[in-house]
Amino acid sequence: MSGRRSRSRQSGVSRITEDQIADLVTKLQQLIPEIRSRRSDKVSASRVLQETCNYIKNLHKEVDNLSDRLSELLESSDGAQAALIRSLLM
Repeated sequence: MSGRRSRSRQSGVSRITEDQIADLVTKLQQLIPEIRSRRSDKVSASRVLQETCNYIKNLHKEVDNLSDRLSELLESSDGAQAALIRSLLM
């Protein structure tokens, strides 16, 4: 019965082709600095996905750090400076 369920689920969903996956992996490869800077064009799809995950994690950390720094800046600024900073962010 599980075979019927999986077939019925798949019939309503469009499938992605291997060519589409390869194209998406290539696009990711061009976006990730760690991979883009390598001289070799041959990088496995799993490596591209792994580096993409690492890159996104690092971006999250960077956003958190910048957010913390901004909070500290707003707390240490007087009312006029803080209002100016907030207006620039909006």
